[in-house]
Amino acid sequence: MKKALLIIDVQNGMFQKGNVVHNGEQLLRRIKSLLDQARFTKTPVFYIQHQSAIGKPLEYGTHGWEIHPEIAPEKEDIIIQKTTPDAFFHTSLKKEIKKLEREHLIITGIQTEACVDTTCRSAFSNDFKVTLVSDAHSTWDTNLLTAEQIIGHHNEVLRWFADVFPCSKISF
Repeated sequence: MKKALLIIDVQNGMFQKGNVVHNGEQLLRRIKSLLDQARFTKTPVFYIQHQSAIGKPLEYGTHGWEIHPEIAPEKEDIIIQKTTPDAFFHTSLKKEIKKLEREHLIITGIQTEACVDTTCRSAFSNDFKVTLVSDAHSTWDTNLLTAEQIIGHHNEVLRWFADVFPCSKISF
């Protein structure tokens, strides 16, 4: 089954001093490892780039909006702009994936309980085989739960919509 790698919202605004996403450096290393593997096997890479309102950390055109330089896109990669948690909603993502005849999406990125969760479910509903990389998505602590609890919970819940494996078990 032909695969594609989706990297959701790994943008500078998610790594602000004093408010870095949980295990940010480890997340970048794991995504970089997957990215290197995908490029080596000529697997298409889709970057999903969120655009927030003016004054927000992911405001369009600002430094925070830019994709993190540790995992910078190359010219053959596809960048999809979105304004909601669902990378498929009002975007060209599905059309671009179909154009490349991909059927299996490997999903990584930020924010576990929002954009990663919603995009996993939407990919499933759009008839894609989905794999969520269990240790290559992240979020922040909330008033109720730690980031680790949120990530663990979503790795369990999203098993209804995706295969869930750690980075070390992913191959392209």
